[in-house]
Amino acid sequence: MPPTRRRGGNTAATASNQATLSFGSKSRVTKPSAAPSTRSQKAKDLESIDASLTKKSLVEDLSEPEQVSVTPTEPSQPHVAELAVRKQARAEIQQPRSSEDEKAGKITERQLQQYWRREEAKRQGPRVHQEGLTLRERILRHFDLSSQYGPCIGIARLKRWRRAHMLGLKPPIEVLTVLLKQDDDVKQRAYIDELMS
Repeated sequence: MPPTRRRGGNTAATASNQATLSFGSKSRVTKPSAAPSTRSQKAKDLESIDASLTKKSLVEDLSEPEQVSVTPTEPSQPHVAELAVRKQARAEIQQPRSSEDEKAGKITERQLQQYWRREEAKRQGPRVHQEGLTLRERILRHFDLSSQYGPCIGIARLKRWRRAHMLGLKPPIEVLTVLLKQDDDVKQRAYIDELMS
């Protein structure tokens, strides 16, 4: 026969003297913690700091600007990832020219501008964060962030384009045009890769 439920004021928790969880206003934290700093303690700390500073030292600090040495944001030697990407790019450029390379060489600056206008027309709003960039850098950054061509981290842009083409992903020929230009301003490392290293 199944056990019967007790009826009455005694519940199982009170009968066994087991504590119940309280989620209302009666709940309290039983773990020891650091004593919270009160507003008055913070005010006292600020007053002691203010007392230690004199008006004379403040006037001197304001009258003579502090000379701060500026360190360059770029390291003096390239990052390891940068060296690896440069090596990949040199290897890709030394490969024999393919038919895609020939087609890319025939694309004019006007065709690049038309390609970029078509890409911009696909968007709902303008790319306000790219206002100071050249057309070529905009095209390359768009290619970097197009995930359908595979990952862009740790690989040269030219190698990524050729890999995507080999896999039949149809990367834009305009990107190859920009990459094959022998300008010093064309970087083979993706911008997102630079940010993450």
